This record gives sequence, structure tokens and C-alpha cells, in this order.
Amino acid sequence: MVSPRRPGAYDRDHMKATLPELAALPVALRALALESTLAPGQTVFRRGARPARMFFLLEGEVRLARTSGAGGEIVLQRANCGFFAEASLEAARYHCDARAARRSRLLAFPIAPFREALRTDEAFRAFWIGRLAREVHALRSQNERLSLRRAAERIEHYLEAEGEAGRVELPRSRKAWAAELGLTHEALYRALAALHRSGEVSVTRVGGALVLSRARPGRRAS
Repeated sequence: MVSPRRPGAYDRDHMKATLPELAALPVALRALALESTLAPGQTVFRRGARPARMFFLLEGEVRLARTSGAGGEIVLQRANCGFFAEASLEAARYHCDARAARRSRLLAFPIAPFREALRTDEAFRAFWIGRLAREVHALRSQNERLSLRRAAERIEHYLEAEGEAGRVELPRSRKAWAAELGLTHEALYRALAALHRSGEVSVTRVGGALVLSRARPGRRAS
């Protein structure tokens, strides 16, 4: 990790449009943030350490993981943007390791002022409760999705559960999405191609984002 530094000033209107979670933080808490850049494989925190900061990922990917008895990696969370390891707010020790999966940039907030802001700032507390509620909903959807056996079923479930009006935009890589769906990237590619050929789902790329759209009812490829 490079030496932490104070980030440049974040324009509030810009944050509201691009990083609404940061915009929701009290101004005094945002002023305490330190920004760091991590190379792939660098550690954010280690299992057993005492939490001292809350982390917000600006770009890149951080994986929270444990090591299995056989020595393999068990990924508990893949963070691509936003806060991660939220449970550390109430934990005496970290229960996993966190490492950058690729070059990443993050903000670190001292945990004591973060806790204090949640106790004393009603608007921030309401935002945080709503955020955690959305996280619970997302986890329930993910658990239901992973219970589906076919790759196409998982893709369609994701489109319906996470999309808007039958459309979803995926800025992350297909490999990262495949891991989230519990699929190999080869299985994901085959299922996407089959759905696209059948006319059930339109698969396009807009800029760097993969866009999936539900086809009109009854529409099939000729």
C-alpha cells in the first residue's frame, strides 16, 4: 500500500451522482478520510486484527476471504465499489482477510468517529440502516439465485432481481460476474450466447459495460 494521503476535495453534487454513499457521510467524517492505492495481492486487513478503520472502495476489487483446511481460498465477499466489511463496526476482531484482487483505490475512515457519527447524526443513521436493509435483500436474492441449477436460470434471475425494467448494466468484467453467479466464465459465456440466440435476452456492450435486456414477450430470434 502506498502511504495514505488526504484525498482531494470531493464536489458534493458530483458525489451525489456518482458516489451517493460518500455524499451521505457527515462533512466532518469525510474530512477524516485517508486515501490509499493498493497493488494486486496487497492486504487491507488480516484475520484476527482489531478493526481500526471503515473502508470505502473507490475503484478496483477487494476480496474478503478465509483459507480452507485444504489450503484453498474461500471468498466471502467481492467488493467492487462502496463500503465493505461493515460487520467490523461491531466486531472485536476481523474474521477474515481482505486483499486487493487488482489495482485498487480506497478511502479509510477511523472507526471511532464513524461509530460516533452513527450515534449522533440522525440522517446518517437512517441512511446506514437503509443501506444495510438493501444489503440483506441483495444477499437473500443471491442465495436464491445460487440455489438454481442451470446457468441460464441464474442469469435470468439476476436480470429480474437486479435490473430495472428488464435491463441491467454490468460495469465489471464477465469473469467477476461469473464468480458472483457461482459459475465458471466458460459456463457463463455459453449460457449468455444461448439466451441471445433464442431471443430471450439481448446481450450488448455499451462502452466498457455489458448490458442485458429482456426481449419483448413472445419475441424470438429468426
